[in-house]
Amino acid sequence: MIPSFSVDHRAIVPGIFVSRVDTVGGGQVTTYDIRLKRPNIEPVIDVAAMHSLEHLIATYLRNDPDWQDEVIYWGPMGCLTGFYLILKGNRPSREIYDLILQAFRSVQDAESVPGAAAKNCGYALMHNLPMAKYYAAEFADYLSANGDKAETFDYPQTERLITDDGRSFFDS
Repeated sequence: MIPSFSVDHRAIVPGIFVSRVDTVGGGQVTTYDIRLKRPNIEPVIDVAAMHSLEHLIATYLRNDPDWQDEVIYWGPMGCLTGFYLILKGNRPSREIYDLILQAFRSVQDAESVPGAAAKNCGYALMHNLPMAKYYAAEFADYLSANGDKAETFDYPQTERLITDDGRSFFDS
């Protein structure tokens, strides 16, 4: 079972979580789960708004003078409940709180979606800036109100039973 499947998705709340840390070429990279919605409870993010948030936040991160050289990847989760951010190094999720909060707050100032032209984007017609602003404000407000809570930064874990012969037990 890969590590992300050991997270109890029934208990995840919106937040910033370390998903995994990998060693690559002698250095470390950290994958963060930037979770905007409670899985299987809240409706997922609208696809066009998710696409716009991908463009807006990626542009912000890759232009932030303190972080631009650390950013490897920003992209949506297939389940449409959040994003993955991959950064060079190994920092606890609390250390990127201000970066993520400011990135989502920056969406409110956007007058257009960067790279939303057919020559720059694989599906330029699928953007929704007003809804991206809505989701960004909702998440930023949530982070502001919950930045002092452990569950905003620490994954809930699912423990699997191990059989006597060392195999992981899964019920239906």
